[in-house]
Amino acid sequence: MSDYRDGTRCVRAGLPDPVPGEPFLPGPVLAAPYHLDPWRGPEAAANGYGRPDNPTRRLLEAAIGELEGGDCRVFASGQAAITGVLLALLRPGDTVLLPADGYFPVRAFATDTLAGIGVHVRFVPTAGPYPSLDGVRLVLVETPANPGLDVVDLRELTARAHAAGALVAVDNTTATPLGQRPLDLGADLVVASGTKALTGHSDLLLGYVATRSAELLDPLASWRTVTGAVPGAFDAWLAHRSLATLDLRLARQTGNAEAVARALAGRADVTGLRWPGLPDDPAHPVASAQMRRVPGVLAFDLGSADRVARFLDAARLVNAATSFGGVHTTADRRAQWGDDTPPGFVRLSCGVEDPADLVADIVAALDAAGPA
Repeated sequence: MSDYRDGTRCVRAGLPDPVPGEPFLPGPVLAAPYHLDPWRGPEAAANGYGRPDNPTRRLLEAAIGELEGGDCRVFASGQAAITGVLLALLRPGDTVLLPADGYFPVRAFATDTLAGIGVHVRFVPTAGPYPSLDGVRLVLVETPANPGLDVVDLRELTARAHAAGALVAVDNTTATPLGQRPLDLGADLVVASGTKALTGHSDLLLGYVATRSAELLDPLASWRTVTGAVPGAFDAWLAHRSLATLDLRLARQTGNAEAVARALAGRADVTGLRWPGLPDDPAHPVASAQMRRVPGVLAFDLGSADRVARFLDAARLVNAATSFGGVHTTADRRAQWGDDTPPGFVRLSCGVEDPADLVADIVAALDAAGPA
């Protein structure tokens, strides 16, 4: 599938060979135990027990692996995937470098859990500057960062990390594999939440890890088996079904984000606007060189929590919700979750509504919200 373009790859990724009378994508296999051969046991067939084995899950893994350019294992959520990487690959005494401006629950997990088992945790802003990587076991970056949308030069960072003997894992949630392929840029691992733009319909929880290294994949697969951090078969099937429209959804979301960002750029009552697709955004030089498309997520500050609430009350096409990447436009005031952002900071995720309607609704809601 590598010789096809994004739209074709998304539609065809992970599908079995056509069989007359069978569906394009087989329905979910809802099983815990499977029939075993009385003589040979689990060696006789691919499926023995639902926690390590499920054909629906394997088809999804094949599909995401094709898009990311590596072998994939899916997890019950993005958080399960990231914590699985950290716990499976790090040992007491190891040093891990994490984004100071990345997903808040990952930072909290590192402080509460990793440090408690003897892992040395260090934080650095996504855009750097990065310290010496000597003695570091793993560098985890999130680019674009969630929620601030800074970007790091992955080719440069991975070259530095590998020269120092460190592994690099990239959280690709915001970009998706159609926005960038970190494995092509030198990363050892990709982790992501498939809950968000990858599946895009706000109806399931999913995470995944992708890599080209069997040496890294095997312990992660074992970790997933022993901890039971697997997605259900129906969620895996829903996710695979949703991949077919990924290219279409991202194209509209990116276009909507550009239209909204340009409308907000001229408003004095909106500060701190970030969208890496804008030429004057601090992340634009790296993003334009590294990314194949900029995601449909932007960030800005409305000055106060009350003004954010008034804006959301007045909006008709913007839902208050904490996820992003779905087909419905959503806005999240991150400080309400304990994230260390200003009280009026908003992460806005553009859906697939008509761009003229969406811009008009957001502008009218901001006007109705009044001053901070």
